[in-house]
Amino acid sequence: MAPARLGQAPPETGRAPARSRRRASLLADYGPLGALVLLCLTFSVLSPQFATWGNLRNVLDSAAVLAVITVGLTFVLMLGAIDLSIEGVMATAALSVALLIANTRNDIDLGFLAIVAAVALGACFGLATGLLSTGLKIPSFMTTLGMSAIGIGIATVLFAGVQPSVTSPAMGEWASGQWFGLTRLTFVAIGVVIVGLLVQHYTRLGRYARAIGGAEDLALLSGIRVRRYKTIAFTFAGAVYGLAGVMVTIQLGSGIVQAGVGQNFAAITAAVVGGTLLSGGRGGVLHSIVGVLIVTVLVNGLVLIGVSPYVQGAVQGVIVVAAVAITAWPLRQRLRVVK
Repeated sequence: MAPARLGQAPPETGRAPARSRRRASLLADYGPLGALVLLCLTFSVLSPQFATWGNLRNVLDSAAVLAVITVGLTFVLMLGAIDLSIEGVMATAALSVALLIANTRNDIDLGFLAIVAAVALGACFGLATGLLSTGLKIPSFMTTLGMSAIGIGIATVLFAGVQPSVTSPAMGEWASGQWFGLTRLTFVAIGVVIVGLLVQHYTRLGRYARAIGGAEDLALLSGIRVRRYKTIAFTFAGAVYGLAGVMVTIQLGSGIVQAGVGQNFAAITAAVVGGTLLSGGRGGVLHSIVGVLIVTVLVNGLVLIGVSPYVQGAVQGVIVVAAVAITAWPLRQRLRVVK
């Protein structure tokens, strides 16, 4: 190779870009975990109460519902799609389970089958979303937004102006009962996370999700049935949202239309902060769960040090923008056009 002339930059050897990509990959994989550790250390210094077992238990219990939602959302995001139907699906599931189990509005009591029915209803919403989005070529943003409106409308009709309170003793035990110092619903969330990890690592959906999200055209050319796996991902996500609606109903002891209010933003924030890209092809369940813990720890810590709730919302917004910028930075050369 000829030496570079005076005043000219030396030719690229390819090693520097490779090192840059490795550093970017390490930042994306381990940066969120480092940020979580740093947050915990910071709040431990600012508030001695933060590092107590009681507060740690509160953090884990508070993260349960959001963790369940984010597991389902992660597969949709890895495919390069978006899901804004969370609030509507949770609302419908919450009212459905409240009316199908022992309650103050009717004499129906299906017991455990009421939970199965609510989860199945959520899966039906997800299936409809997937079929509409892939079959009619409707952008997932609009499809899921419409499904959310439909879900909230159905929940409002089921509510009928009278709040159904759950009177089932078994539900009461799940709401207040604990195992090893944590609420039972926290262990439900842990179970969902484990299922999500198994799906990601041992099923075709998990293996193909990143390939489809990274380059859908190439996935089609390689024989992957993209429409099928997108529909399966939305169906799985809908079932998980339905379970989250059931969990909120158990926690509150009644069914309300507002069961999922704010969860769209919270779940997307957690997934993105954890390193799951909105553009698809990168991330996973563990990434998103780290993001859930970051968001929950941040809210918990800000409350302990006396920060205003209004400021908390602004801080979360800044974190979302910063997380998107950091995770998308390694792909800045590939993303020639930003929509």
